[in-house]
This record gives sequence, structure tokens and C-alpha cells, in this order.
Amino acid sequence: MVSTERIVPEFDARSVQLTRDEGLILYRDMVLGRLFEDMCAQMYYRGKMFGFVHLYNGQEAISTGIIKSMRPDEDFVSSTYRDHVHALSAGVPAREVMAELFGKATGCSKGRGGSMHMFSAEHRLLGGYAFVAEGIPVATGAAFQAKYRREAMGDETADQVTACFFGDGASNNGQFFECLNMAALWKLPILYVVENNKWAIGMAHERATSQPEIYKKASVFGMHGVEVDGMDVLAVRQVAQEAIARARAGEGPTLIEALTYRFRGHSLADPDELRAAEEKQFWQARDPIKRLAAQLIERELATEEELKEIDREVQAEVDDAVKFAQDSPEPDPSELHRYIFAED
Repeated sequence: MVSTERIVPEFDARSVQLTRDEGLILYRDMVLGRLFEDMCAQMYYRGKMFGFVHLYNGQEAISTGIIKSMRPDEDFVSSTYRDHVHALSAGVPAREVMAELFGKATGCSKGRGGSMHMFSAEHRLLGGYAFVAEGIPVATGAAFQAKYRREAMGDETADQVTACFFGDGASNNGQFFECLNMAALWKLPILYVVENNKWAIGMAHERATSQPEIYKKASVFGMHGVEVDGMDVLAVRQVAQEAIARARAGEGPTLIEALTYRFRGHSLADPDELRAAEEKQFWQARDPIKRLAAQLIERELATEEELKEIDREVQAEVDDAVKFAQDSPEPDPSELHRYIFAED
């Protein structure tokens, strides 16, 4: 079976107001995600990283479109085990993300978390989570505390919005239904973002759920649900801006189903032999980075050479992150029991 079904209609990018600076921010963020993940693959196969490493290639438009529409260092982001690029979009320095992957003390989780447990209090990154759907209750709690502080404690500054990312497989998990129910009841300021890449490890999405159109599940809770082309960053950005505005205005949560595709296997240990070659080719032709580049050039917001220069700058940043990670110290054994509990 080839998962080429449910392609949402082409989004008219020309209808979106976009400045040159905004466009270049989006482009740079997506390129950073792509080149960073490509480097991760190199380092993993060279034995610099251990355990499971899940890459985000192909899905960059979702991370960039959602997170870059939020307030940096104020709004909250909850990720999954495919969390490197969410961390980068949230502003965690590439050096700290790479060092974490190397298990070094300079990593964003002090070398304790590794690939699946990125965390940064400074950047409001609530964590990556190894278990499917594990981040959904955490994100729901973050949204609840913002609403409680504002409405029960009178804190007018508590208007933060939370973005909760998870995959299509998580939408069949009990935590998904329980948390969406509570969020709808209490009108919590949260975006539930389903990154539907068509495959839950090796299980095709259409074979795993009685309702493949995940965004329609929002109707059960009286929640706003929307489907978007997750391979077009401008489409994702527009949906995100609308959902964030609704959340901040007290109108409650939104379930966003972004239709996308991962270009690599489930993890770097996955030979990716289950998906048909024509399926991969179909989706790779919709590469979100190439699409945005074409849109920026067509709208005369950037030239091809300017975009290539960004590519070079980002590659240098990624190379620097690797050197930083390699040169960083291992966690000190004397601190084995540190960071288990909160510290003053």
C-alpha cells in the first residue's frame, strides 16, 4: 500500500502576507533542522551517539511553522522522541542539542537525556518523551497552569500558549482522548499538533485507526479541528497563527493535523524496507525546504544565491556544534545523583 492518500489541496502561498525577513527566518530554521539531522546520521554511524536516534527530515515545515509563530522563551513546547528539531526551533542552541546527543555535560539536559529527552527550562521546552503520547498530559498541565494563574490568581501576564507535538500513532492512545476532553472542557490555551507522517514505526496509519482523519476527532469534544498540508510551511504558519490567536483570546484549544512524511526510517536503526519506493519518491518531491525556496524566489523576497549563502552559514553552525560536542566534558561521576530532584 502506498500512502499517497489525503493530500490536502495546494495552498496558495501568494495569498499570505510575508516579509523578506519573515521568509528568511522560516527558511533558515528549516535548513538548520535538515542539516542538523543529516549530521546526526553521520555522527551516529561513526559511533558518536548511542541508543535510539529518530530524525525529523521531511517534517521541518511543521516545527518551523508552529514554533516560529509563538512567542520565543514565553510560550511552551512539548515534543516527542523525534525532538531535536523542535528544540532548535524553540531556540535551544545547536551546540547544546548536539552536545546532548553526545551525552556531554554541556548538553541542554546535562548529558542525562540524550536524543529522546531534550529539555530546556530557559526556552520553555517541556521535554522530549520516549513513550508514545507521554508529553500530551504534561503539555495539558502547562496550559492549565497558565489559565489558572490568569483567571484564578489574577496574573494578567499569564497568557502563554502551549504547543503539544505528537505523531499519528499517539492519537489512538488513551491519554490523547482524556487530555483533549479536559482541554475542551476548560478551554485551555493549547495547540495539539498531530504530525501525521503516515507511519507509526512500521504500521501504516490507515491500518491502525478506525478514523484516519485525525482532525475530525476534535468534533467529539466540541473542539476546533483543522487539517493542513504539513509540507508547506506557509500553510502551517497560517493555521498556527489562527490557533494561537484563538487560544490567547480564551477561545480554547485546537487540534491541528499536519499531513507530512519522514524521509528516513523510523530511527537510524530502521533499514526502512517496509515503505514502497514510489511512496518515498512521491513525498520527497514535496520537500518543504525546496518548496519554500521556490516561493521566496518567485515572490522576489530572496535570490537563489542568498539562499545558498544561508545554507553555507547553517552548515558552518552545525559543524561548530559537532566540534563543541566533541570537545565538551563528560558528566562528572560525582554528580550521578544530581538533577533527579528540583534544586533551589
